[in-house]
Amino acid sequence: MNDHYGTNEGEGKALPAGERAPAFSLASKPGERVSLSDFRGRTLILAFYPADWSPVCSDQMALYNEVLPEFRRHGAELVGISVDGVWCHAAFANQRKLRFPLLADFEPKGAMARAYGAYRESDGFCERALFVIDGEGVIRWSYISPVDVSPGADGILAALEALHPQESKS
Repeated sequence: MNDHYGTNEGEGKALPAGERAPAFSLASKPGERVSLSDFRGRTLILAFYPADWSPVCSDQMALYNEVLPEFRRHGAELVGISVDGVWCHAAFANQRKLRFPLLADFEPKGAMARAYGAYRESDGFCERALFVIDGEGVIRWSYISPVDVSPGADGILAALEALHPQESKS
């Protein structure tokens, strides 16, 4: 698989393919948490994004919502992550009818994004960064898009196809 990662216009340097994904446990809803270990044995897509409600983020998350069945066809689950709080995420997900969890990297602010090399110190929010993590917890693909440009889904799908070539032929 091609290792594709870069900084483009971002400040961060995403952890590259081959690195172990940093463990996390973040709030997904009031009183509920999601952890990396919850996905052991399954492929996970982490989609860091700057903020709920911004135009580019809204379009990006709507696209992933539409492509979610294709991600799942490749055996992958998706989570979105930003520094917004759980109540903001709940309102955003409800309004956009999102069918995947949004995780709050809220307190300490951006700690998970920093661990993944996907935090913009000067702006106080996440880069627009993507990671595909295999079932053993190893990053297989990562990418940082310019913050004002949606990265789309093609890179994620190519990474999933490279990770699970048998599913892409069926």
